[in-house]
Amino acid sequence: MTTRAFAAQSATSPLAPMTIQRRDPLPTDVEIDILYCGVCHSDLHFARNEWGMTEFPIVPGHEILGRVTRVGSEVTRFKVGDLAAVGCLVDSCRTCSSCGRGLEQFCTNGATFTYGAPDKISGGMTHGGYSERIVCAEAFTLKVPSNLDPARAAPLLCAGITTYSPLRKWGATRGKKVGIVGLGGLGHMGVKFAHALGAHTVLFTTSEGKVADGRRLGADEVVISKNADAMAAHAGSFDLIIDTVSADHDLNAYLALLKLDAALVLVGVPPSPQPVHAFSLLMPRRTLAGSLIGGIAETQEMLDFCGNNGIVCDIELIRMQQINEAYERMLKSDVKYRFVIDMASLKG
Repeated sequence: MTTRAFAAQSATSPLAPMTIQRRDPLPTDVEIDILYCGVCHSDLHFARNEWGMTEFPIVPGHEILGRVTRVGSEVTRFKVGDLAAVGCLVDSCRTCSSCGRGLEQFCTNGATFTYGAPDKISGGMTHGGYSERIVCAEAFTLKVPSNLDPARAAPLLCAGITTYSPLRKWGATRGKKVGIVGLGGLGHMGVKFAHALGAHTVLFTTSEGKVADGRRLGADEVVISKNADAMAAHAGSFDLIIDTVSADHDLNAYLALLKLDAALVLVGVPPSPQPVHAFSLLMPRRTLAGSLIGGIAETQEMLDFCGNNGIVCDIELIRMQQINEAYERMLKSDVKYRFVIDMASLKG
């Protein structure tokens, strides 16, 4: 079916209207009329081919929330009119060891990401949520708690699960001291989740202007990371630190804050390799790790947790026609804390 969308035709062209083709729903598919789509920094990276893997044209968007308009004959969990969501994944092999463990994002045969990936069903490349509708397998479609504001819930599909997953895996609970590095689209959700999980939550930021906001979002303490004395006061005291920063910065400074057997987990993607001193890990036996989004079951768990705790993202709602301006503002960190596109502006 013909579908209106916004796409980049090259690494240097602005996003602009185009039409794409969506498949008619298969027996196990759900068709969703997209209401809102969050804007992730990965969208910009792909649109400008900054990771060197983009095939053009590219329709970004993997924080998708909308209403079900059609379901296949074998669909059991969704009906027409339901709120539904699609995150960063639309398929995987479903048979490898990673998929068997609910870690579809690490599918050894290649997960199918929501945009910019080979489409195993329709051919060509997958197209994301900067569009009026999407068709997705029921197995990769997520239920949205009805008490959540749909616009503010959309970024949970990437910004939410990206921070929730490592907090859960590395055990952010009551009695633990957890640090969140950076207060952007990812970091503000990390603070909310760590606080809701009961951990003593410490925000690290370079900006004095974010101290009050960090506390509002749930941080028990806010540390200005440029202040050497403030950093030193926390040496060797953290059970876990989640680093959301995608700019070059000193990882050793955060490793020095970890306890024995504690972990610094990267979810941001700095543009160049970051040097790590061996002794930052050796004494006292610290771990440097990474984490990538989450599997489908864990993403549903995260959405249910948000429903039970009233957690949504802090957003700025924009029209589809403002996306190029939003990208420029995102580069300047001029958003609190996630842009979300009102897709009615595309359909109208």
